[in-house]
Amino acid sequence: MNPLLDFSGLPRYADIQTTHVTPAVEQLLAENRALVTRLTAADTPPTWADFVQPLTDANERLSRAWGQVSHLHAVLDSPELREAYNANLPRITQYYAELGQHEGLFRQFRALAASPEAATLSAARRRILENELRDFRLGGAELPADEKPRFMAIQEELAKLSARFEENLLDATKAWSKLITEEALLEGVPDDTKALFAEMAAAEGHSGWKLNLQAPSFLPIMQFCANRALREEMYRAYVTRASEFGPAELDNTPLIARILELRREAARLLGFDTYAQVSLEPKMAGSPAEVLDFLDELARRAKPYGEKDMIELRAFAASELNLTDLQAWDTAFASERLRESRYAYSENEVKQYFQEPRVLAGLFRVIETLYGLEIRADQAPVWHEDVKFFAIQDRQGRLVGRFYLDLHARDSKRSGAWMDDAITRRRTETAGSGGIQTPVAYLNCNNSRGVGGKPALMTHDDVITLFHEFGHGLHHLLTQVEDLGVSGIHGVEWDAVELPSQFMENFCWEWDVVRHMSAHVDTGEQMPRALFDRLLAARNFQAGMQTLRQIEFALFDMHLHHDLAPGKTALELLDEIRAQVAVVLPPHYNRFPNTFSHIFAGGYAAGYYSYKWAEVLSADAYSLFEESTALDGVLNPDIGQRFWREVLAWGGARPALESFKAFRGREPSIDALLRHSGME
Repeated sequence: MNPLLDFSGLPRYADIQTTHVTPAVEQLLAENRALVTRLTAADTPPTWADFVQPLTDANERLSRAWGQVSHLHAVLDSPELREAYNANLPRITQYYAELGQHEGLFRQFRALAASPEAATLSAARRRILENELRDFRLGGAELPADEKPRFMAIQEELAKLSARFEENLLDATKAWSKLITEEALLEGVPDDTKALFAEMAAAEGHSGWKLNLQAPSFLPIMQFCANRALREEMYRAYVTRASEFGPAELDNTPLIARILELRREAARLLGFDTYAQVSLEPKMAGSPAEVLDFLDELARRAKPYGEKDMIELRAFAASELNLTDLQAWDTAFASERLRESRYAYSENEVKQYFQEPRVLAGLFRVIETLYGLEIRADQAPVWHEDVKFFAIQDRQGRLVGRFYLDLHARDSKRSGAWMDDAITRRRTETAGSGGIQTPVAYLNCNNSRGVGGKPALMTHDDVITLFHEFGHGLHHLLTQVEDLGVSGIHGVEWDAVELPSQFMENFCWEWDVVRHMSAHVDTGEQMPRALFDRLLAARNFQAGMQTLRQIEFALFDMHLHHDLAPGKTALELLDEIRAQVAVVLPPHYNRFPNTFSHIFAGGYAAGYYSYKWAEVLSADAYSLFEESTALDGVLNPDIGQRFWREVLAWGGARPALESFKAFRGREPSIDALLRHSGME
């Protein structure tokens, strides 16, 4: 049996071959199209049971099969898999584009919405119905017949371009490496990082130290390496990836222009002035102007702090490091030296206390304490030997959900960190006991692996990223909704989807959390409270600069999709925005847009602002835990259960603002975010 067509349980990663992809896609598409024909026939009643449920079941099967292919494409890419993925991506895209403008399906959904049954549906199902009608309009269902083919062609081309953008970035990242044969050139680099470099070189039959542009190599060089020429060389290689400075076939510049052109055309076909307006239709924010006002106000608040940060850094670099012309490749290095000077600790010192197994145990303790759950190791077929699998149970021993954990960087894995759904919670007749299909999530990071027989070590930023992604995972795994369309992360407004993830980051700054997940890699001793206090004191170190950087990206994204002047390039726009808000100006050859996969290959187009938008919600939500006077402190199970009940459990079954107000008892306030960032 084709493993991609087996929906009886977990994905069969040990059995999946690239030769399975096309037959599975062809069979599922044929079955689904035949079903759509039956469901839109005159004799099919427009009811939930006769119409919506069969369509949901069929589309879930396709989503689960293609989801496994997409996941492998992201975490274990190969020429064969890439060929199979790209051969079938247009078919998948075309199918969903067909659904989005299918007049018969649209007619059936409208008939259901107008029927007496609609008033009897649960809140979750009414929400699904509203979302479906909105998505049909955004999918081109109301377009004139002569415009629908063009709209569909745009969707297909955009899907191809997005995939190509990500592949170009991966290939450009993989294409650069450097072999160091003199250890003196790595002065300042931590010993465990040099051991990783040596292991990478040895794996290719070389003596010395191999560097590449993946995060576990690039970031330590930028932060610790005293060799300024090497920092500059790696910086230039990193910021010119997938640009005109490399192979023409990997240059994302023409892809950016074409993606923007197609998005504008699609928006106009739908009757919108800009693509940003289309993007905001299913989000919390009401208009591009509202988003831009929010970002401009935040920039106004942050700019004085960012300028102060930069003045201090330049003065320190000049007086202590003899760097009188501080450049982009010096910023992280000088910042780390300033942090060490001001707070008497280094990132590398802190990292020695964060062993991966211990951090996981500490993370699981937070979840188990807040929500009354148990997380235990479990077994499942995996795609790589580094991948771990876990199950979550409640106090009665009932299975709540399961997740894969893939934490380490690989050449075949895309950069960054992300969560995705493998299986979604829903009620189904084939789910066995209780009729509930338990959810499964993928949690992915790009951390360093252990070397020399020692466990992998994590920086505090790595720990924060892990907690962030696990927050997304909990949003998916702890939902109590039984209808797929709004279960877990499904149906959640994009600018609210970061609420649970950013909320989880706050626990990484609590002593009662950190002390339970820290143990020195050599001595096993817990992190000293004095070291944690210095780490906490530095929490807002350069917070102004960091906030402005995020605002720069968000403003660039929104203006790019809302009011980019004709003839102006993305790079020219970014330079204008930097002139307004940035305090760190990169060199002329920096090609950040060519690597901005969030908006060109992900789902964040005209939505990158959501990180800051949701941070207002998450900081304000966490402030209720900070106000707790219970003996448990911030790990208050009563408030944890309330957060589960009012936010995580609901998924997308009600507007995110309603969930927030149900938890917090009021409208959100920006005060907690400013306080957390040291910008009251």
